[in-house]
Amino acid sequence: MNFKYIFAGLTRISDLKTRDFQVKKIDKRHWATGDYVICMITAAGSDIFKIELTNGRMRGIMGGESIAGVLGERHATLEATGTWKAVESDGVMHVLTAAGMLGKFTSKSVYVPEMMEVVYLGHVIRNDEKVTMEQFIEPGPDREFKTPVVLFVGTSMSAGKTTSARIVTDIFKKAGIRVVGAKLTGAGRYKDILAIKDVGADAIFDFVDVGLPSSICDRDVYLERLGMLLNMISSVEADVAVIEIGASPLEPYNGDLAIEAIRKQIRCIILSASDPYAVHGLMNAFDITPDVVTGISTNTIAGIELVEKLCDVKALNLIDQKSIPELKQILSDRLGFDLDEQYQFFRSNFDLCN
Repeated sequence: MNFKYIFAGLTRISDLKTRDFQVKKIDKRHWATGDYVICMITAAGSDIFKIELTNGRMRGIMGGESIAGVLGERHATLEATGTWKAVESDGVMHVLTAAGMLGKFTSKSVYVPEMMEVVYLGHVIRNDEKVTMEQFIEPGPDREFKTPVVLFVGTSMSAGKTTSARIVTDIFKKAGIRVVGAKLTGAGRYKDILAIKDVGADAIFDFVDVGLPSSICDRDVYLERLGMLLNMISSVEADVAVIEIGASPLEPYNGDLAIEAIRKQIRCIILSASDPYAVHGLMNAFDITPDVVTGISTNTIAGIELVEKLCDVKALNLIDQKSIPELKQILSDRLGFDLDEQYQFFRSNFDLCN
């Protein structure tokens, strides 16, 4: 085990922790998204900033430590934007996400504390070649994507998508349904997809598994990697796929391509909205009608009433346990099975086995 560096979450598909490598500076003309690099932490930033490790655990840091991360791009509307392309000759950059996406921040919200600053020490090198995320992709055979999908989309980041996906996954698992969880777009954080695993998903995948630190990339590249990711999801042969589109489909994370790729299999759409008016805009932009609107916009009766008045769609605060029976009925209707009946059957068989 290599304890010389902090191996951030985006290195989780690699073998950097267990195999030796060299660190060497290379000309920026040869840098690219997905390159593994080593940087030294020169300013820890706010006390709230920690590094997500490859197992999803958060680790505190100190100035002078070195981090193994990945060059990438972030374009978060509510927090910060940045890219490795903006790094200057001094090699100074920032930790753009806790999972170790590295690049120079280009803007940030006034509500975001000072970001962790690092300086480039070099690329991860083996056999005189740089080591990249792409080298650790494990493609499988092509499969037709036929898994029924419950799709989770949002009007922005931090609107409540992951919380909603956890609640729905928990409902399915309590009924004995085989679930695969996936995040198709966004900026790589292991915690988002681990949250689905924590409530019983049989398997989980995200775009990091196909070599992307975020889904901001050339559209042709994204479509190729999305095909690989859908093959992984299909290999599980689950009863239902709980799929999240990270950030908003209107942001430059290729969410529109992801939605189109799985549209035929979508059985239910749950939209997490930070604002009732944004629901209307998203519906028009992507020609989708959510079966349920939830998230921050449904925290109060006033928000629920405004969503339903503006958009003529059902709004539920899924955190409120009183909404669960109605949610179960909507899921049952859209997916074609009775969740209450499935639950009783599963429990009776479980009790017999024990």
